[in-house]
Amino acid sequence: MADRSEPGAGWWDRHKAATLETFVLSNFAFLILDVYLAHLVNRFRHPAEWMPVGFSLAAVLVLAPALGLRIRGRGLGFTYHAGLAVGYASVLLGLAGVLYHLDSQFFSQWTMRSLVYTAPFAAPVAYAGLGFLLLVNRMVPRSDAAWGQWVVFFALGGFVGNFGLSLADHAMNGFFHPTEWLPVFASALAVGFVAVALVEHRVAFLRITLVVVMLQAVVGVAGFYFHVVADINGLSSSVFENFVHGAPVFAPLLCADMALLAVIGLWDIRNQRVPA
Repeated sequence: MADRSEPGAGWWDRHKAATLETFVLSNFAFLILDVYLAHLVNRFRHPAEWMPVGFSLAAVLVLAPALGLRIRGRGLGFTYHAGLAVGYASVLLGLAGVLYHLDSQFFSQWTMRSLVYTAPFAAPVAYAGLGFLLLVNRMVPRSDAAWGQWVVFFALGGFVGNFGLSLADHAMNGFFHPTEWLPVFASALAVGFVAVALVEHRVAFLRITLVVVMLQAVVGVAGFYFHVVADINGLSSSVFENFVHGAPVFAPLLCADMALLAVIGLWDIRNQRVPA
């Protein structure tokens, strides 16, 4: 398995697997609240909507002790197989969620309007992405250059998803505020640079790509602020109802989240290119 430390490995080589695992674990923890708020819109009308909430909680309860064992260099067998189980299950949940969301309107109408105003079809892909990251962390040796490339590849998929989600979500109000175009343009820029970074590993280009990626974090934090302000000043007298039915408060943070994932992968590619 790819968890064991190689003799003489540098700090990054020894800790990058745990770094990626921490990223995945924190995302599952965050999804508990995020999905709960998202499904409060229809008060969990369908019992299946509780599945991602329960799965996220179960994933945290399994991965947290596994991560602790990994950091201490113990229980590597449990860590390996627990991650595989959560990874495969997360991929299946994500794919099922995409079909479930599309089935709400799109499969019955096949129109652009139904795609925009239905449940966000790309949102459940987050579970598939997190599952694949767990699998990569166990199936690809850390010393292999492909480890960082796989991480960047899934970050690229995240930026593509951010582009689609920001475009569809802001189309609901016709891009009423000009600032709503910012995540669309920023995500498109990230897609271009990160895609090239998969094959272009010159240090100078990787540095430029890191700057572009960090810009996504700035856009994400700014978007979070704009969404919070919009919800606080929403139409309802209840701030809680505004947060449930208004601008999705946590959605912009996906930009910052994918920026962090891309940095992990890009740093590994750079480290393989020019060892620290």
